[in-house]
Amino acid sequence: MTVFFCAKCGSELTSDLAKLPFVPEVSDRDVDRDKETRLAPSAVSRGHYAIDPEPWGAPFVPPAGEPRPHNPRQLLMPPELTDWTSAGTRNTVVVHPDDVPALRLLDQRGRHRGCCGPLGTGGRNMACGCGALVATLAADCMGPYELHLDPVRVYAFDTKGSEA
Repeated sequence: MTVFFCAKCGSELTSDLAKLPFVPEVSDRDVDRDKETRLAPSAVSRGHYAIDPEPWGAPFVPPAGEPRPHNPRQLLMPPELTDWTSAGTRNTVVVHPDDVPALRLLDQRGRHRGCCGPLGTGGRNMACGCGALVATLAADCMGPYELHLDPVRVYAFDTKGSEA
């Protein structure tokens, strides 16, 4: 079991989470969305985390000429960034958004906000109580529903006594 902390102030951000071997596949079918919020299922279930080895989030780079294959975890992009790909941080820690209740969402208006919530395309948008931006939430009804902890701005502690 692992607990994640803010690297700036040392505040505990999560309770004990169990590590998954990879980021699970997630459905983007309408029938699997929450009936009230219209959010897709979270990529990671409550009480767990996974390390995403792929680049995720901002910054983005122009398309390389080949179309991107469909991926249910692919971020919904603002119109001017359609088909751009992530050149963001690798090895982000993907957690269920409800497993990090101490974080607060910064007000993100404009092109990085969808009709129902943040797209996750504007960079880190979740702050620790100390003000440090430590995570990115993607929570618009048309995109993925997941929270990525920045591996540079958080640290993990194995509750059995050794750092993870």
